[in-house]
Amino acid sequence: MSPTARGHSDVRPRALSQFVLKVHSRCDLACDHCYIYQHADQSWRERPREIAPETVHAAATRMAEHAREHGLRRIHLVLHGGEPLLLGPVRLAAVLSRLRAAIEPVAELDLRMQSNGVLLTPRLCDLFVAHGVRVGISLDGDAAANDRHRRFAGGASSHPPVRRALALLRRPEYRHSYAGILCTIDVRNDPIRVYEALLAEAPPRIDFLLPHATWNAPPSRPDGAATPYAGWLLRIYRRWIQDGRPVEIRLFDSLLATAAGGRSGTESVGLDPADLAVVETDGAWELADSMKTAYDGAAGIGLDVFQHPADAVLSHPEFVDSQRGLSGLCRTCRQCPVVAQCGGGLRAHRYSDAGGFDNPSVYCADLKELIISINRETATGATSAGVAAAAGAGGDLLLDGLPTGDLLEDLGAGHGSVASLRRLAAAQLGYVRGLLVELADRVAGTPTASAWELLARLDEEAPEVVSATLAHPYLRRWARQCLASRPGGIPDPAHLAGLAATVAARAGVEADLEVPVRAGLVHLPGLGALELDEPGERGVLLSIAAGGFTARAGPSAVVVPPAGHAPPPAAWRPVRRAELDGWEILVEDLDPYRDCYEWPAADRLDLAALASWRRSLAAAWVRIQREVPGQARGLRAGLRAVTPLRTDPTGGLRSATSRDAFGAVGTVAADPDSLAVLLVHEFQHVKLGALLDLTVLFDPAYPERLRVPWRDAPRPLEGALQGSYAHLAIADIWRARPGAEAAEHYRRYHEWTARAIDGLAASGALTGHGQRFVRQMAETLHSWPDER
Repeated sequence: MSPTARGHSDVRPRALSQFVLKVHSRCDLACDHCYIYQHADQSWRERPREIAPETVHAAATRMAEHAREHGLRRIHLVLHGGEPLLLGPVRLAAVLSRLRAAIEPVAELDLRMQSNGVLLTPRLCDLFVAHGVRVGISLDGDAAANDRHRRFAGGASSHPPVRRALALLRRPEYRHSYAGILCTIDVRNDPIRVYEALLAEAPPRIDFLLPHATWNAPPSRPDGAATPYAGWLLRIYRRWIQDGRPVEIRLFDSLLATAAGGRSGTESVGLDPADLAVVETDGAWELADSMKTAYDGAAGIGLDVFQHPADAVLSHPEFVDSQRGLSGLCRTCRQCPVVAQCGGGLRAHRYSDAGGFDNPSVYCADLKELIISINRETATGATSAGVAAAAGAGGDLLLDGLPTGDLLEDLGAGHGSVASLRRLAAAQLGYVRGLLVELADRVAGTPTASAWELLARLDEEAPEVVSATLAHPYLRRWARQCLASRPGGIPDPAHLAGLAATVAARAGVEADLEVPVRAGLVHLPGLGALELDEPGERGVLLSIAAGGFTARAGPSAVVVPPAGHAPPPAAWRPVRRAELDGWEILVEDLDPYRDCYEWPAADRLDLAALASWRRSLAAAWVRIQREVPGQARGLRAGLRAVTPLRTDPTGGLRSATSRDAFGAVGTVAADPDSLAVLLVHEFQHVKLGALLDLTVLFDPAYPERLRVPWRDAPRPLEGALQGSYAHLAIADIWRARPGAEAAEHYRRYHEWTARAIDGLAASGALTGHGQRFVRQMAETLHSWPDER
């Protein structure tokens, strides 16, 4: 979501934690897309070819004193060029020794190098292992793709020696020094062939870089295509998802992380403040190298390591500008719905002679199309659409950048820790935000646009309140239905207006907002609904202040005070809650999108029925805490709402969940013992559904159905997995309950789960992640006795 900019004249720069040290200013290749030699800045011509020992010493001393003064525990340092390997093993060894000697008494030193790899040898690899240097190699794909740009001065191909370097880094003794591959995009190259060629080199990470360009020198767009770079990257993104995310791809991981409210970890996208400075071979402090593509001298700031500490870089106006985040972007960017993910793109790519850096990126259209497409496909479950070829995948990243394996093993054990549930919730919040960003384009130019603008402004002023409100379980279903409607149509603009009003009321800000009426009610999701006593009125004006609001429709005005300040008017229907031993959940009998289950939702509860529900929930919660405390921790972290379902006339117990309602469970009224089982059972589906939004556990095209002992008819593979996971938790409850009847239930559920797990494992349809998840389920089950 896009916050609205506010001025920040007193930006306080963060300390520098990343440095680039140029150790050689020339290169043994003549790449025609190189920003050092082929773009606007030509300062390399006057710089020493090699860095002098005294320059290394001065630079290392400045970095160490900066770490000491700012209490930095780690310094990230990249050796760069030109081509750093031109320095040779003896001089490189001296540089590395000086850097470690000066910096490591103060801070941990993370040493890296970016190279074309042509000169890499076993001797150099031994040096890098000894000094803990990780090496990134530049490669643009297969031979044809790579040799479009990366050739020797005489025109010879660089592809064979670069591949030899990569083969060297793949050796077991050097593998730890392999940092990854950097690939500059050329849309004339086939993206899938490029992806497959890079993947064949088994890199730990791939960085796809947009070719450096400005408004003065725009990027190539073959055939006049509007967004060719987005299209190129999206083809790789979809294949990467289909493959089970077998390798980190920095751009994609960054966009997924920022969608969930996390950091991007790169200067290319996102609003992370800059914390990088460059030291040239002559000791000059400079801004990021990419600035060299803007104009001659754009990276220079007139400082050097001999006379100026690193703090002088921090206070330089040009560096301060690079740390201004949202307020440093142009008006177009600040008002864009995807600015929190895009961040305006790379600063250099915004440059024009006429406007300086006060422009959108020259790749603006591509970035917006890429981000919106990824958000939409993530929200609609594209991350679950894998194939069996992903069976070997095992170390991809989640939206928060943490290893999937930890989550698989924690959730697969049957319970799910508080940390795991928070990670699932953060991902779901990211999906909702992504959906809202896409909805912003739909409402542009309509009366509902003012609601979006208010919500976007509040996302900057009160981001915690916005996030808490967007966590309401049924917002994702509403947003999905909106996006599934006919192009240009929003079936329920009232809900977006009500959502903005809810945030404003919770944040205690003043706002006036037109909110449409739906079936005589004005809904504020997560707060309540106002019944309108003016037939025929299509909307109300909400004047929000100090946590309450006044609603005006026709001649009527209704004042709803802040909660707890005064009795609300009879027309106000607040959201109900149940108190569970110091923890509250919603008893959601009001939200218009709660009716999303196979069994219909109940109508608004009368006071007697509400009291009964509260008593049953409190008693069920006591049982859950006593019988399955591991489940209780996860429920407390992730369950937000219980939606009453209509009573089954036959007296059967009915309960359900929806993939579009994370954190909500629907159930009929039941006695506490039964309700405890229903809640635990359904919350297993909530957890597994959220996990399936994040990673691929099985081949969705698997055609066979599996026989499961609790159903007469065979089940689709996902149904068998969901049932097994739920029954694992039910067995755990019966394992804890006393009595012969409970022992019989335990024996049955234990046997059912074991047989289903065996069938899943034998299906051949589980991915690597699926195998880990099911294996963890089996380990938990096998740690319990077959019978009590």
